[in-house]
Amino acid sequence: MNFNFKRMLKFEINIGTKEKQARLYAGSALAFISLFLASVPLLLIGGVLIATGYSAWCPVYSGLEKSTVE
Repeated sequence: MNFNFKRMLKFEINIGTKEKQARLYAGSALAFISLFLASVPLLLIGGVLIATGYSAWCPVYSGLEKSTVE
């Protein structure tokens, strides 16, 4: 298994609706919790989950040629 950088840059939708909702909910929860704990790593992870959930594109999935779209 190798990582395909050229495919990663195409920005094709590779996240299905169920995973998209899960990423948005988990990212929102982590961002909310990070406000009370003052944890920057939790905020960054939450932000990445929200961004990938909103855009329905994950660069790691693109590089590994994986897709969860039904």
